[in-house]
Amino acid sequence: MSDLFKLQDKTIVITGGGGVLCSAMAVALAKAGARIAILDLDEVAAAEVADEIQSSRGLAVAVKCDVLNKESLESAKEEINSVFGKIDILINGAGGNKKEATTSPDLSFFDLPSEALQFVFNLNFIGTLLPSQVFGKEMAESGGGIILNISSMCAFSPLTKIPGYSAAKAAVSNFTQWLAVHVCQNYSKDIRVNAIAPGFFLTEQNRFLLTDEKTGELTARGKTIIDHTPMGRFGQPEELVGTVMWLLSDAAKFVTGIVVPIDGGFSAFSGV
Repeated sequence: MSDLFKLQDKTIVITGGGGVLCSAMAVALAKAGARIAILDLDEVAAAEVADEIQSSRGLAVAVKCDVLNKESLESAKEEINSVFGKIDILINGAGGNKKEATTSPDLSFFDLPSEALQFVFNLNFIGTLLPSQVFGKEMAESGGGIILNISSMCAFSPLTKIPGYSAAKAAVSNFTQWLAVHVCQNYSKDIRVNAIAPGFFLTEQNRFLLTDEKTGELTARGKTIIDHTPMGRFGQPEELVGTVMWLLSDAAKFVTGIVVPIDGGFSAFSGV
């Protein structure tokens, strides 16, 4: 069984690697013996994750990278190749929402600025597609590799207030299926593409939408989420790791083109 889930000596690139969820994945994958490249626009955040891994005698490098800039991605790939050699796995973790693309009592749907919506869509969808082009091309040339995308609960059913983010994550799920078929039919049967769809985890992005900044109590939105999560709580970042390790290892060797919810039952509950 240990061989089935083995990731020893694999080189894994993680975009958005300085964030809460992806940093937890990075640390866990490094402990499994993988070599980790932490890509993030925030160079300081990326370096902090790499330092944490290195302090535990893991192998990691931090690389500043803009997932919306193909030249930046190409430069990052060259740097990773020079340090770790061939890239085996890509985790497309970069993404997020923007206040200006979120409806509120002060900002109606009809007044959402197109620039904000475009930014959110690009960050989540184009920020998944471009790294898949750059790093996926190397996989196509070598004849094998794995791409793991990060979708969301709102890809299954759109969440209120965030139309751009919901649409973008639905696009990520659709693209995951498309790319899985495309690479198998055109390049290699040994390239797999899957996605995870996290439920509700407290991150720096949503923490104060779901909990009160002063009291720590649930906001109305946070309470609604918990009421619709059969397990009755938010997820912990480390709870993504088991599914991620399965999808990245030979344990999922015949699995491609799927989106796996990790959501405490949220997507299964009708509300009644």
